[in-house]
Amino acid sequence: MTTAEMLTVSNLSKTFSVKRGGQHYKVAAVDDVSFSIRKGEVLGIVGESGSGKTTVGRTIIGLETATGGAVSLNGKDILSPRAQRAGDLRLKVRMVFQDPYASLDPRRSIANSVAETGDIHGVFSSRAERDARVAEALTQVGLDPSFGARFPHELSGGQRQRVGIARAILPTPDLIIADEPVSALDVSIQAQVLNLLADLKEGMGLTMIFISHDLGVVAQISDRVAVMYLGQLVELSDAAGLFADPLHPYTRLLMASVPRIDPSRRITGGIEKGEPPSRFARIRGCPFSDRCPMVADQCRSTRPDLREKAPGRAVACHLA
Repeated sequence: MTTAEMLTVSNLSKTFSVKRGGQHYKVAAVDDVSFSIRKGEVLGIVGESGSGKTTVGRTIIGLETATGGAVSLNGKDILSPRAQRAGDLRLKVRMVFQDPYASLDPRRSIANSVAETGDIHGVFSSRAERDARVAEALTQVGLDPSFGARFPHELSGGQRQRVGIARAILPTPDLIIADEPVSALDVSIQAQVLNLLADLKEGMGLTMIFISHDLGVVAQISDRVAVMYLGQLVELSDAAGLFADPLHPYTRLLMASVPRIDPSRRITGGIEKGEPPSRFARIRGCPFSDRCPMVADQCRSTRPDLREKAPGRAVACHLA
């Protein structure tokens, strides 16, 4: 794997205006998040619902407008209005969505869905080239090219998600953002789709952001892992290091919540108290302080910065 950074996210923020009980609130879905991804790498972003992981992906690809920060792809800013209007961004960054049922147009054939982006941006020089590349993409995701003549209602959930992946790799992108791509599938089908993504990563050298709430899924496919809590990045590590020795108390909570048959492999120290604070509340210090068993006065008053704890490992915790 090369060490060249393909994607750099710097101090990314996204704030939504929400009205509740007649009052208007500012909710920071993503709060000053920074990370980078090397070419050919899979970065897993994990966190419970409401952590901001999906908003990070949607903001990078332009489905949400960033409130602040910068994102560069191969050294070029992709958040500026000019970059967002440029058609080539849609070719360079592609997304695989969570719901394989909702992400395909029921009135379009599979071939037309897979070729849609290429059609819009004039990628194909002829109908023959279009047909050949659609057939190739379907073959790459384990479907017979004859599936191109079918419609979404004729496919199973796993087959539809394979079509979603085929659509994302045609034309070949620089970056794929996979947002909970297996959460709507049966467990046996999840394994097939994860294996497919791993094979495509190796065969095509894909660079990917893999978003999930499931640590087991993230462990299977990721080279590095970013852990998010209430819109903030609390830990960033190589996957092996994180799963062997989680540094942040919240990461340990997530690890302790994973069912394990072998008692010797269970991670203790699960946090029993409390729920995540309201997103409408103003948090002065560490967002995890109300639930953390290690909490100190400093944690309640000062937000911890993400700092390097060891080579390749960073954590946002005063006491880690």
